Amino acid sequence: MATTTTLLLLCAAAVLLAPSTTTTAAAADDGYTTFKLYFHDIVGGTSPTAIRVAQAPSSNSSSTFFGAVVAIDDPLTSGPTRSSGDELGRAQGTYTFADQKTFGLLMLMNFVFTAGDHNGSSLAIVGRNEVLDDVREMSIVGGTGKFRMARGYVQAHTIDSGATSGETVVQYTVNVKA
Repeated sequence: MATTTTLLLLCAAAVLLAPSTTTTAAAADDGYTTFKLYFHDIVGGTSPTAIRVAQAPSSNSSSTFFGAVVAIDDPLTSGPTRSSGDELGRAQGTYTFADQKTFGLLMLMNFVFTAGDHNGSSLAIVGRNEVLDDVREMSIVGGTGKFRMARGYVQAHTIDSGATSGETVVQYTVNVKA
């Protein structure tokens, strides 16, 4: 009788542990598509892709440009320089200098894919971008085409601040579920 009870307890324990093992395996295969691309924000030269379109009267005297709004149509490439990779699409939208104490931007943009594996699709990205942090995370709140009903997140990491060239380069790691 003791061995029957022990056997039943072992079977019950195995059944109880099985779902958590399966859940862990499912979590490891979370269904996200992950890829990297490079965002080129060009504020100088003859063909800027980021232009200030609005500002508060105090934006220029603010240490963080608080209140300034910039419209963007920035190239997205497969490599860290525009010449080292193919153009995959454009980042189109706006960013607003939305923090009075640090360089905290409110990003509202679409990654519009015009070439490569995601050609014809787009991702809608919204979030806070505290540009002085090494890695920043923003939400993917939707998409079109291959990314219809998308959700996920992007992580931004600045490769070149553009201090000398006027071209800021940011590596975006996209983690998306559609």
